[in-house]
Amino acid sequence: MRAIDVIQEKRDGHTHSTDVIHAFIAAYTAGQVPDYQVSAWLMAVYFRGMTPRETADLTMALAQSGELLDLARYGARSADKHSTGGVGDKTSLVAAPLAAAAGAKVAKMSGRGLSHTGGTVDKLESIAGLRTTLTREEFDRQVDEVGLVVAGQSGDLAPADKLLYALRDVTATVDSLPLIAASIMSKKLAAGAHNIVLDVKAGSGAFMKTPEQAVDLARAMVDIGEHAGRRVVALISDMEQPLGHAVGNALEVEEAVRTLRGAGPDDLTEIAVALASEMVAQTHDRRGLEAARIAVKDALRSGAGLRKLRAMVMAQGGQWDREDGMPELPEPSPVREVWRAPVDGWVRGVDALAVGRAAALSGAGRERKDEAVDPRAGVLLHRRVGDACRAGEALATVYASDGGRLQSALAQLEGAFTLGEQAGSAKQIILARVDHAGVVWRDARHS
Repeated sequence: MRAIDVIQEKRDGHTHSTDVIHAFIAAYTAGQVPDYQVSAWLMAVYFRGMTPRETADLTMALAQSGELLDLARYGARSADKHSTGGVGDKTSLVAAPLAAAAGAKVAKMSGRGLSHTGGTVDKLESIAGLRTTLTREEFDRQVDEVGLVVAGQSGDLAPADKLLYALRDVTATVDSLPLIAASIMSKKLAAGAHNIVLDVKAGSGAFMKTPEQAVDLARAMVDIGEHAGRRVVALISDMEQPLGHAVGNALEVEEAVRTLRGAGPDDLTEIAVALASEMVAQTHDRRGLEAARIAVKDALRSGAGLRKLRAMVMAQGGQWDREDGMPELPEPSPVREVWRAPVDGWVRGVDALAVGRAAALSGAGRERKDEAVDPRAGVLLHRRVGDACRAGEALATVYASDGGRLQSALAQLEGAFTLGEQAGSAKQIILARVDHAGVVWRDARHS
């Protein structure tokens, strides 16, 4: 195989064979193909695309470039969940414990946040003492004993994907659907779960801006799962406004715990129960989705999901003294300011992207992967779409690492809230469901 032949084949619109894709990725990972040639190939893929089979082959080549976790001993009971990223998206902290409490073995490797989207690992690490870097033995033992583990991604997990992503980031090829799908699914396949549930976000705070784009990505990832012999279901969910009220690491952990106590925001509860139900339905062949939903709601109502999260936190070294209390979290930053309504009215829109950027500027997020985050920082929303407000009432509170960050975050909130004289209505949170059988829209616009 010559790299120039691979580039030319894709440049001219031809289809790669399975052997060519695997050989090309293996050679690049081994340092035998220079970045400039791989960059040329990425650009050819960006313009020419890939067939579903090619995308599946690329995914497997990326997954097989490093360590492959083996969860075969759990059979069909192993489950994983992935979100494509959003603002205030703490669903893993709610859905994963609920699914585990209802009988699934949830083994999840998560990433850190970047730009305006938060990462589950950052949220968990705001809990005093909690470790997200686990040995393989610790990871396996916790799945056995607790039934739930959420850890940081191993450096040996799909290393070829890390190399490719770094090039995509600097060659304007990030937003290629087959490359996005292969990147996400390579890590999910390498993590070993038999069943994978995807939460594909659509809206201003998501990478996919429209529901149609989100469905296209979901279809591609479901197809990859089928090729790899995994069960994959995707829910398309709305990200026009932030999920819940809290945006920021410790703030989101607290909201997740309150949700597991049955006192969380309606949108977060709905999407978490839906995702957990899909995970449980996949792991029990004899249970339909409605039976799984009943089991998940029972876990929420009885507090079993909350107890499962507490067991996971304590198994990973986190401090959580009383079952009826909170994990040990830092107090929100004293550097804070309330953003108030300028006029009477109704909230007709809350721009998720603007709020996410404000939270990142406050210190809760990062622009580079090597930046630290401040667990005390973030944005707490007091009003959401459909709520009434009077002039001077609080719309949001910004907590920042320092005064400079506070002013930057406040400036970003300019225009985030759209007020009107008539009440607005939020979109339904779940817009569609995608599996191997096709797409079922729940949004009336697509009926």
